Amino acid sequence: MTPIPGLRRGRAVRIPGRAAAAIVVASVLGVVAFGWPFFAAPGAFADTQTPPLIFGVLLLLILAVVFAEVADGRIDAKALAMLGVLSAINAALRPLGAGTAGIETVFFMLVLAGRVFGPGFGFALGCTSLFASALLTGGVGPWMPYQMFGCAWVGMLAGLLPPLRGKAELAMLACYGAISGYLFGFLLNLSFWPFSLDPTSSIAYQPGLDPGEQLARYLTFFSVTSLGWDTGRAVTTAVLTALAGPAVLAALRRAARRASFGAPVDFVP
Repeated sequence: MTPIPGLRRGRAVRIPGRAAAAIVVASVLGVVAFGWPFFAAPGAFADTQTPPLIFGVLLLLILAVVFAEVADGRIDAKALAMLGVLSAINAALRPLGAGTAGIETVFFMLVLAGRVFGPGFGFALGCTSLFASALLTGGVGPWMPYQMFGCAWVGMLAGLLPPLRGKAELAMLACYGAISGYLFGFLLNLSFWPFSLDPTSSIAYQPGLDPGEQLARYLTFFSVTSLGWDTGRAVTTAVLTALAGPAVLAALRRAARRASFGAPVDFVP
């Protein structure tokens, strides 16, 4: 198959074995921190401050991975500049849609940038975009690490999609955008669902149930409280990806080619 211009060569952040292992470990810890309600024993997390503290540690780990990449020379000045520009764009886009029927305008850029610049860049962009938008909108709180981690996964997985091109690529990215919209909402609800205890409710979290019953309760909770909102996010992301995808992909790939990320720089007197 002919390489797609700017796709593989435009990887703004390379992920060698050590960095990949760090991201894998962080992701495994993220899965544990999201999924603990399905496996925790009764009373294991009676202190509601424990899960946010877990994610505070994970947030430090994420930032450590990014800064380790910078220190080790795997993010050059051009990649940092691109990361800053796209983070600012996402931070500006997010307030335009959030709060109206679940419409989210930030995820399609995460998908497209992760596709062009690679999973390492997508992971970093998900973190920095949500951090910047939280500062811009005053959305700093215990939910912010959850959002950052969820968006980091969205951007990273976009960079790991199969190498298609043309209409097939656009269709794949639109479908992925819709799926990631649902998945983000599915995960983010876990940041507060375990603390909505109601012994009389059939959809509230009940400590001590087996994982199957707990999952059934959560799926019902997700369906009746969040599915409509997440559908707005999924549809918005898919539509924006399909409509703006060709132009944005072309612009990002052109920028990747001109930047020549990772190319050695020789200073000539």
